[in-house]
Amino acid sequence: MAKVQKTQSTQAGRLLVIACGMIAREVLAVKEQLKLDHLELTCLPAEFHFYPDRIAPAMDKAIAKAKAEGYEHIFVGYADCGTGGLLDRVLEKHGVERMAGPHCFAFYQGMEAYDKVGDDDMMSFYMTDFLCRQFDAFFMKPLGLDKHPELIKDYFGNYQKLIYLAQTDDPELDKVAEKAAALLGLAYERRSTGFGDLTQGLARAAANA
Repeated sequence: MAKVQKTQSTQAGRLLVIACGMIAREVLAVKEQLKLDHLELTCLPAEFHFYPDRIAPAMDKAIAKAKAEGYEHIFVGYADCGTGGLLDRVLEKHGVERMAGPHCFAFYQGMEAYDKVGDDDMMSFYMTDFLCRQFDAFFMKPLGLDKHPELIKDYFGNYQKLIYLAQTDDPELDKVAEKAAALLGLAYERRSTGFGDLTQGLARAAANA
C-alpha cells in the first residue's frame, strides 16, 4: 500500500498529456524544446483520425484511468477533431482542457492564421509530417489506391489543392508531399508551420501544473 501511495504522490505532481497518436512525436519535441521534465505522454490510436466517433468514449476511459492512478493535472492533445462537441462534453465532465480549434491542421498553423485562410482552404487536402511518413499506411493501402489508382478521383476528386503543413524541414518528407500531390492530381502548396499553437498550449498546461 505504501508503494502505491508513493507512486500516486509522484504522479500528482506531474502533467499527463493524453494526445492523438498523430501528434506524439511533436508533443515529445515540444517537451524537449521547453524542458518540460514533468510532462508525461500517453496516446490514443492515430487511426481514430478516421473514426472520430471513437475519440470521446476512449478519452473518457483514459481520463478516468489517469485519475485513478493519481494524476491531478491532465491536458488533452486533441482539438475537436470531428467529434461534433462530444469530446468537449467529456472534458467538461472531468474538468480537463484541450487544444483550441477544430482540428490539428488548425492549431499547427496557429488559430489566428487559420482563421484567415480556413474558408479558402475548404477544398484543400491537408498533410502533416506524420501523414507524410504514414501516407502509404494511412491512405494508399486502406483506400485500396495502391491496387486501384482509378479510385483516386472518387476519393479526392472534390479537392483542388494539397497543402503540406510542415512541422520540420525534412527534404524527404517534402518529396513525399510533392509526390502525393502529383499522384492525387492536386495543386501543391507547402506551409512551414512548425508546431504552431501546440507549443503555447503545452507550455500553458505545464505552467498550470
